[in-house]
Parts: sequence; C-alpha cells; structure tokens
Amino acid sequence: MLALTSFLDPLAGSAAAALAVVVVTLVVRIVLIPVGVSQARAEQSRAHLAPRLRMLRERWARSPERLQRETMQLYRDEGASPLAGCLPVLAQAPVVGLLYAVFLHPTVGGHANELLAHQLFGVPLGRSLVDALSTGMTDAATLAVVGTLVAVIALAAEMTRRLLRPSADPAAPRWMARLVGALHFSAAVVAVFVPVAAGLYLAVTTVWTLAQRLLLRRRYPLPS
Repeated sequence: MLALTSFLDPLAGSAAAALAVVVVTLVVRIVLIPVGVSQARAEQSRAHLAPRLRMLRERWARSPERLQRETMQLYRDEGASPLAGCLPVLAQAPVVGLLYAVFLHPTVGGHANELLAHQLFGVPLGRSLVDALSTGMTDAATLAVVGTLVAVIALAAEMTRRLLRPSADPAAPRWMARLVGALHFSAAVVAVFVPVAAGLYLAVTTVWTLAQRLLLRRRYPLPS
C-alpha cells in the first residue's frame, strides 16, 4: 500500500493514499468477478428451483428436519447454494480487515506509519467517526466525509435491494431472508466504526457490486 501511495503521490498529493485505496478496491473486485458470476448463476438456479421447492415444502410441511434435508439435497443436485449471495461479502472481509489494521496502528515494522499523514478532503484516513466522537475530535469535515461515505453505501444498498430483489425461496428459513436483507446495509454500519480508508473501500465496492449485479442480471435473468 505504501509503495502504491508513493507511486501515486505526484498525481494525487495528500490524497494519494485515498486513491491507492480506490485502486486496491478495483483490483480486488476485478479478481472477484468470477465469484460474482457464480453468484448470479446460483441466484438464477434458485429461481428456477422455486416450484420444486414449493412442492417439497408442501410434501414435508409436518417434518421440518426432512424438509431441510430434501432442500439441501436439491441444492446439491442442482449445484446451487442458498448462501451464494454472501460469498462476495465474505471474500472481501480480509481486505477490509487489512485496511483497518494498516490505518489503525501509528507504527508499522518499528517505523512511523506514513499512511496516517494522508487525508481525504482534510480528514485523516486513519480517523473513524466513533473515535472522533469519543476523543472530542469531531469536526465538520469528518462528519461530511464519513456521512458521505455512509450515504453512498446506504444508497447503493437500497438500490440493490429494490432493483435486484431476489426471487422468493419458499423453503428457505425466515432467518436466512432476514440475514440477506441485513447484509445489504451492514457495510453502512461498519463504515461508522472503521477508519475512513476502510469506509472508502466499502463505498467503492458497494457501488461496484450494484453495477456488476445489474449487468449480470441481464446476462442471467430470473424467470418472470
């Protein structure tokens, strides 16, 4: 990250580290394109399986354990997964954790962390809204930057929820549907607690996710 920041410094100046975060985000998402394609295929498969899932639910309504076994067997037979939508989020968790650690520690390898000197519109990339509130360092710039990142994440999540509403899975437990719905907005909550650098990553990756899924929905449409 430091090497990339140094490379971008002549172009972006004090925002070089922020630009480096964006570049890293785009690289990660390009690498994860196959995961997104698999997710789209799995969602399409689940939509096609919906009639058979309804039949299983009607047949084994009085036997929840048997219904669960039969449902999982159907998913295995068709090469689909009810949790495929969570894969992109889980795959990116280590990257968010790494950015959190890099912009959290004042020293790295026994040397001062030079990345902490970089800013985004005057706000240090290592600052989080929660830390700023707890230490009394909250200012208008911090509120504006973090608020904008949270708003972008929440807006992209809401558009994803509205435009890409998954087809109903009659055999899926209610907690699973609630979990998938909550995951749409979890990144907005996380952005309040993590450094601005990690929040920037979450904002860029959320917008990418929306655009990618819209394109893949055209390639792998759900049955009407």
